[in-house]
Amino acid sequence: MEEQIMQLEDNKYYISADSTYADDRVQVLNHCDTFGIFDRWGDILPIGKGTQGIYYRDTRFISRLELRLNNQRPLLLSSNIKEENEILSVDLTNSEMELDNGKVLHHGSIHIRRSQFVKDNLYHEKIELENYNGESYPLDLSLKLAGDFRDIFEIRGLERSRRGEILETQCVDHKTLILAYRGLDGLVRKAKVSFPLPFEQYTEDGTIHYWVLLSSKQKATLDYSILFEQGENGDEDDGKKDTLGYYEARESLGPDLDNTKSYFPVIETANEHFTHWVNRSQADLVSLMADTPYGKYPYAGVPWYNTAFGRDGILTAFETLWVAPDLTKDVLKFLAAHQSNTLNEAADAEPGKILHETRGGEMVALNEVPFKQYYGTIDATPLFVLLAGEYFERTADFDTIKSIWPNLKAAMNWIAAYGDPDGDGFVEYQHKAANGLTNQGWKDSFDSVSNANGELADPPIALCEVQGYVYAAKTHAANIAQLMGEKELAEKWKAEARELKLKFNEVFWDAELNCFVLALDGQKRPCRVKSSNAGHLLFTGIADSGKAKNLVKTLMRPDMFSGWGIRTLSSNERRYNPMSYHNGTVWPHDVALIAFGMAKYGFREETVALVTGLFDASLFIPLQRLPELFCGFERRKGEAPTSYPVACSPQAWSVAAVFILLQALLQIRINPSKKEISFHKPILPGYLEAIRIKNLQVCDLLADLEISRHGNDNMVGVNWENHPEDWKLVVVK
Repeated sequence: MEEQIMQLEDNKYYISADSTYADDRVQVLNHCDTFGIFDRWGDILPIGKGTQGIYYRDTRFISRLELRLNNQRPLLLSSNIKEENEILSVDLTNSEMELDNGKVLHHGSIHIRRSQFVKDNLYHEKIELENYNGESYPLDLSLKLAGDFRDIFEIRGLERSRRGEILETQCVDHKTLILAYRGLDGLVRKAKVSFPLPFEQYTEDGTIHYWVLLSSKQKATLDYSILFEQGENGDEDDGKKDTLGYYEARESLGPDLDNTKSYFPVIETANEHFTHWVNRSQADLVSLMADTPYGKYPYAGVPWYNTAFGRDGILTAFETLWVAPDLTKDVLKFLAAHQSNTLNEAADAEPGKILHETRGGEMVALNEVPFKQYYGTIDATPLFVLLAGEYFERTADFDTIKSIWPNLKAAMNWIAAYGDPDGDGFVEYQHKAANGLTNQGWKDSFDSVSNANGELADPPIALCEVQGYVYAAKTHAANIAQLMGEKELAEKWKAEARELKLKFNEVFWDAELNCFVLALDGQKRPCRVKSSNAGHLLFTGIADSGKAKNLVKTLMRPDMFSGWGIRTLSSNERRYNPMSYHNGTVWPHDVALIAFGMAKYGFREETVALVTGLFDASLFIPLQRLPELFCGFERRKGEAPTSYPVACSPQAWSVAAVFILLQALLQIRINPSKKEISFHKPILPGYLEAIRIKNLQVCDLLADLEISRHGNDNMVGVNWENHPEDWKLVVVK
């Protein structure tokens, strides 16, 4: 996926395994620009080079948060993220301890409950104590807080020669702590910790103390909040914001969640585990959907990519388009507004190019990393056009397409003028930014494009899947141009699409490999490597039908299909490593897109195999939350897939995978131009007897659908209710 990190000579942006945040089952909370990584006690501990902390706009504001009872760490009873993904709920109790008054507080006498959440630029916590013993006990409840204000790129492994100044902590009226840092970028970043009740003591190590005499069966409650701000004086640019109390903030969670969830229909199945996978995926995706001036935008993933990425947002929208078209509209508007209109080599920006990522943080502001508004991606631009075309086919929303038509034309001009500088018909990349990404496809680690002998390919590089994206972009752009009355442009792009398909199938197909080659290198030599990249060609439609049949066979062989999913690289290749970020691991979004492509070409059994592999994997993974990736080892009976230690979770395009997998099984198409919902040879595996979809958006109306499997011959029937009266339901069996 995106850049990896660690300062190595060959790869400045590799995520070092010793920066793992998998410090044994951490818990993650996220909302817009704020996210927190806690241990299962609800604490934040500075363990090794771990990443526990509360982050805001790419800076870790809180690096330590420790709850203690009488200076001892409580015992863990349970730790759970609630089903809606909004609250971390932790149950603790006391260990056996002797008190200062000589009494013994027996193990399990005091119940401690922590409820924690983040919303906007605030963290909230409520701590409840209840005494289940028959005596009264004096208790010292303490919280130790610290903030190191480290940039997320530092956490990920980049060394800095100098940093700003951590300011002295202010204690105000024994009700407020202010942790602050003055950065080299001139901004002051503040964490304002506010308690409604004054604390009894504050010590220089950053610990506040509350002394409680808790009678038998008595309860005591403490709540507090932390406000994160940055600016010249530490205040946000939009003015000072009052701190919301715990209860007021929690009350506001409901309407916000309901508004975001309204993007999606309700999906239930006859399989309880599959339904939970759908619901968990939706909750995770909702938690990543940030508010922007253009609507919602799915941030890529926590912790490394909690910001807007062009490619990730586009593919997440594509995966969910059939169920959540409004999200696609928002993504298109956001990316159109951030499209480059200048030539800036330092940001790999060119007129018409679509954003790779945008970042905040001190290191970005100082140009220590180039990602403030960075355009080093070869595929986001054609994918933007592809998504717009798919969106119009799904919605017939002419107004939105008309509003971004200049952006679509600019993107197509970029493909012709900058994407294909040598005019050979293939789009290629070579980074220009001094600190930019070496590889600029979705596999953007430094070693992801190699030749059969294992040597890295020299740029400029023309990736196979990018040509498929360009083919789809030209096809969709031609249709939109026709709609806009620009017939000459439409004919031009249609002809270019036909020519590209013909040339691509001649140049990129390797009969000996029985696969499309990974890429062409700078000398136009084929990189004769079997990879999952070739699988993306199926959903774009660029592969000739005969070659598609052979490609599917190749992808489903044991060297590519691990049993959980398609490996990013064949196990027969020189650079194969099942623990390598892009050279042998399994990425759920990658597998899902391939499954969708296989279904489009009619390979139903292979589609079911890929859906089943990812579903089975979800059953082994905590919360059924498919991570960014997992290792590519062969599936072993009764064992979970092997985790990748620094994978993001939740990750937008991974949790969105289940929706396009359902679309692959059902082959559902909503066609407003024909006023028709169609299913083309739908298939349901034996463990998925029925699917019910309620409130599916059909233009401005809603429809309810029920899809059922009948008998052992996999005959699938479809019924609908509450549908638009002038629409048709078509099922091709």
